[in-house]
This record gives sequence, C-alpha cells and structure tokens, in this order.
Amino acid sequence: MKIVRDGYPLIAFVAFMLLGSLYFAPMVGLFLAPLLGLVVWFFRDPERVPDGPGFLSPADGKVVEVMETDHPFTGKAVKVGIFMNPLDVHVNRVPCDGTVEWMEYIPGRKWMAFEPKASELNERMCVGLSTGYGPVLLVQVAGFLARRIVCRLRKGDRLVRGDRFGMIKMGSKVDVYLPAGVRMKTSVGKKVFAGRTVLGGMAGEKS
Repeated sequence: MKIVRDGYPLIAFVAFMLLGSLYFAPMVGLFLAPLLGLVVWFFRDPERVPDGPGFLSPADGKVVEVMETDHPFTGKAVKVGIFMNPLDVHVNRVPCDGTVEWMEYIPGRKWMAFEPKASELNERMCVGLSTGYGPVLLVQVAGFLARRIVCRLRKGDRLVRGDRFGMIKMGSKVDVYLPAGVRMKTSVGKKVFAGRTVLGGMAGEKS
C-alpha cells in the first residue's frame, strides 16, 4: 500500500514510540500498536483508474452540495461540495487536464466542514485552473479537526486529469466549481472517490 509522504514523520514517530514501549512499558504498546495502524491507514494513497470520461472527483467522501453559483474566477459555475470524514483517503486530485492560473490562501475559522458556511468562512486554499472546458476552481477547505492544508502546486503548473495535488489532514471538505454547461452524473448524498468517480461531463463528450 502506497503512503503519502506527508505521513512519514508522524508514522516514524509513532513507530519509534511503539518500539520503545515494547522494551520499557509493554502495556503502553497495546495502545500504540493500533494507533500506528490507524495513522498508516489515514495516510494511504491508493492508485485510481477513472470510471470513464468527464470531470473526476477531487476527493473521497460524500457529496453534500450540488448548486449553481457564481465565482469571480469561474463566472457562472456548478459547485460540488465533497465532505471527507477522518477515515476517507485524504489525497486530493485534479478533475481534468489544465494549467494553474490562479492561487490564493485564505485564513479563516474552523467550522464543521460539512456546514455550507464553511466554504465561505473557513481556512481554505483556492486553485484556479485554465482548461479546455473553461475555468475550473478547486477549493480545499479546512474543517473542525483539520489543522493543515497541503497544496503542492505553483502558478503555471501543467496538470493531467487525476494528478495528485495535495491533501487535507483529518476531516475536511473540497469544493470544485465546474463549467456551467456540465451534465451532472452525481447528486447530494452520493459517495465519490478521488481520481475515479466521474462528477459530470460536457455536451458532446463520449460516455
């Protein structure tokens, strides 16, 4: 199982504590052993194969919003909000080919990520992509438990559909703003998987 590199320091620390406890305090090891397994599980990074053509989900989780909206970067768009619970894979992926045109980090609060107001008030990282379909926006939203947003992109980066671009540690949310003409293939309440589930496609795109 592949592990995302952001997890290496914490995994190494817990493993070191576990080995030490086996020598000095075996009873503590009974607690640390499952904790190590949980930490490794949290930072897993499985390979994914897309279910078909179209815009891929940028995150694992549950769809909590699908709504028409307007944003300064995209103009009219369809916003899809995906809530990631602590047990979901937390690696984020890009929904389509594109080039990073705009980035902005916005400090904010720590509301529960599944609340609609979290998209406007919480700490978040915005990534605007220039694509063949028009502008597409990704927003990593920190939640009540999330304490760090990881985004490895830089302005000008060229990305391929499904590429990994970062993660959010612990429960959190990712919003994606798709072109207004998108034909949705998901809905509120659906479980989706980053790099695999197709959220929607454009007119004329083969199924």
